[in-house]
Amino acid sequence: MACLLLNQENIIIKIPSFEIIDGVTYYIIEVKVDDVNWTLKHRYNEFAELHEILVSEHCVEKDLLPPKKLIGNKNESFIEKRRVGLAIYLNSVYNYLKKTMPRELALFLDLHVYDIFFLLQNMALNFFIEGDSLLQSTKKYNFTPIQLYAISERLKQPCPLLEVMDKKFDFSHVLDVNSHLKTLVIDGSPHLYGTSNINLSNLPIELSTFKNIDNLTINHYPVNKIYGMGNLRDTVKILQVHHTNLKNIVELAMCEEVHKRIENANDSHVWLKVTLLDLSNNYIEKIDEAIKLMPHIESLILTNNHLSEISNVTLLPRLSQLHLGSNCFTRLPENLYTKLGNIVFIDMSQNKLTSLMSFSKLYSLEWLDVSCNAIENIDEVKNIGSLPCLENLRLTGNPVSTIIDYRVKVLVPFGKRAADICLDNEKPNQKELDTVAVLQALRIAREGKSPTFNAADSSLFAAEIPSA
Repeated sequence: MACLLLNQENIIIKIPSFEIIDGVTYYIIEVKVDDVNWTLKHRYNEFAELHEILVSEHCVEKDLLPPKKLIGNKNESFIEKRRVGLAIYLNSVYNYLKKTMPRELALFLDLHVYDIFFLLQNMALNFFIEGDSLLQSTKKYNFTPIQLYAISERLKQPCPLLEVMDKKFDFSHVLDVNSHLKTLVIDGSPHLYGTSNINLSNLPIELSTFKNIDNLTINHYPVNKIYGMGNLRDTVKILQVHHTNLKNIVELAMCEEVHKRIENANDSHVWLKVTLLDLSNNYIEKIDEAIKLMPHIESLILTNNHLSEISNVTLLPRLSQLHLGSNCFTRLPENLYTKLGNIVFIDMSQNKLTSLMSFSKLYSLEWLDVSCNAIENIDEVKNIGSLPCLENLRLTGNPVSTIIDYRVKVLVPFGKRAADICLDNEKPNQKELDTVAVLQALRIAREGKSPTFNAADSSLFAAEIPSA
């Protein structure tokens, strides 16, 4: 990230080319501060507007800007001559004003986008204007890593030499809003930032200015670049980390440590309030032991990772919801109930499971999603038919869902509870329930037991079963 304050003599401003879009000429400006560079483009009229301000407020010579031309200004040779003149103009203006660097010139050169000091000025102004309404409503703000990097770097420095006297741009506005925010979203990107050569994934950040965050989301930004979590381990309740190439949980739980080993963990690494951990869309292959550093997790979301086994979940005594869709599961252990005895919700969709046997003793289970797996045999449903709390079952997308009378045959093993089962997001209709009752009666008859019927069942049974 650029820092003009430290590189006032190490800046290059060029206008190497121009482009014409819909008849309008734009001059392509290249700015390089030390090893950071970016491009932007402006029309001549925007140069003229800037010049008018610089002349009236900063004593720039009036004749410094190449003059306007009303006729022939579309001629390519004239545009080329103007390009050269505008490049000379920008360099002359910068050399004259670099010690004070007026805000108008900084904005014109996009320093508020790529430079630490001017970016912070822009954030301070934004929070000065909108901070109160933000804190009274959502208390949520989406930061880019470049903004957080600028804050982190500013915290290391004393007051900059060019600290603006206007209180609207004071850094304290940033600190004040950060300390009161409840939701922090860090939005990175796998691409270079804007038109610059800045790789956001290379910018280290610290988060000590956030004092009350209870919802933290990190997107497209490597957690190993966070070197200071500050108070977050004491306050965060919902932690979401997506598209970060995360391979194991210890990388997140102990992110600021050089040696991220669970045996080195201590009380300072414990996330005291996290109840929902969402690590979907990463590269996690195993639920490692570091999960115990978040002991109060109730909902664990690991959708779209590389998991093939369920491990260490017994370290989470409060776990009630487990999302493992879009992973690499082909089978589950028969003693799954010893790992997930109190589980209420399981999502195992879009894996390669062939059996439901492992779910047979999960007596607290209310919702089971095994859609889009490889379950072929309708008899597999018998394994879950006696689960007393199950109310939602998703089997769609399995080969078994293509058989004749699929819905009815799935509902039969649930017996009297068939009416309570929402299958594939749809409650059974009365016709399905009537057919289920008949099939259940036939099954009981085959087994030599004496069925009991209510009046409706008796009449239906008589109608469906032909006399001998």
